Amino acid sequence: MRMIADAVTDLSAAAVSSTRIAQGPAEPTFGRVLSSWQLDVPALLLVVVLGGLYGWGVLRLRRQGRPWPMARVAAFALLGLGALVVATMSALAVYDHVLFWPAAVQNILLDLLAPLGLALGDPLRLAVEALPGPGSARVRRAVTGRVVRVLTFPLVSTALVLATELVVYFTPYFATALRVGWLHELMYLHLLAAGCLFVIPVLTHEQALPSWCTHPVRAALVFLDGIIDAVPGVVVMTHGTLIAGAWYLHHAPAWSPDVHHDQQIGGGAMLSIAELVALPFLLSILVQWARTERVQNAALDRRLDRELIRVTAPAGEQARGDSSESAPAAERVRPWWETEQNDVAARIRRQRGDA
Repeated sequence: MRMIADAVTDLSAAAVSSTRIAQGPAEPTFGRVLSSWQLDVPALLLVVVLGGLYGWGVLRLRRQGRPWPMARVAAFALLGLGALVVATMSALAVYDHVLFWPAAVQNILLDLLAPLGLALGDPLRLAVEALPGPGSARVRRAVTGRVVRVLTFPLVSTALVLATELVVYFTPYFATALRVGWLHELMYLHLLAAGCLFVIPVLTHEQALPSWCTHPVRAALVFLDGIIDAVPGVVVMTHGTLIAGAWYLHHAPAWSPDVHHDQQIGGGAMLSIAELVALPFLLSILVQWARTERVQNAALDRRLDRELIRVTAPAGEQARGDSSESAPAAERVRPWWETEQNDVAARIRRQRGDA
């Protein structure tokens, strides 16, 4: 009888295991990865709201005869909202409850890639330009408010991104989110918000950072952030203890790799994506820097031209006038770079002296 009971128990366990495996997703292949999608209603609502508000702003500007670059629209829609859709509704979402690496890729897309795409669309500048006067003023007040200033301060926002990743993986947060649906959705939003706090203020054309955060400083901050973003991937890849190990050991399908190897794959994917995202982020800052320099140089050239016109016209009149009045007149029309004491004026004086 004991042997019969043991046999029945083994058969029951096998049946439960077979049922669990049969009910889980099939082994991922290239075709299945491309065709496996599932609906995530909260994420879809967020995409629709963000896309609708952005589209409304663009249409409002165009009705007023003011253009908005299509490159920004494409970045916001394809890279920003597209990364959000892929992270929450593609094969990554289908397999994130049975394999660790899809969940790791999900989180890094929400934390780094989606914020970069949204920031390249410059939604802050769009809101300021599209909203009527009072609405535009409220947006500017919100951006320059004390709480937002603290959260978006470069070193603080960088620390928040790093802390978010470490808290997700090295506290019960992630394991609990796998069991509780609403907490999983909240984790998505948490990762997205943490990434946006750093990326959007750095790339926006609005004055959302302290005045000392010039483009060279921003480039240095982005370079530093790229190094810091690699830390979670390295720690996950080399961590000896399983992350949400009880869950993945229990839900691992028969075709899945060793759970330790699965975690190493996830950490490597996090590291690779973090470094890949850092490159276009840095390039975006460098492009903005170059454009700003061109605009400033053009404005300086126009100002120099105006000053030269003001100087040369009275000079001819003074040559024909009384010599006793020439010195005071010349003093009154001296150009600004000869009288002002600043770096730009000193540079112009040196250039004219060399000439």
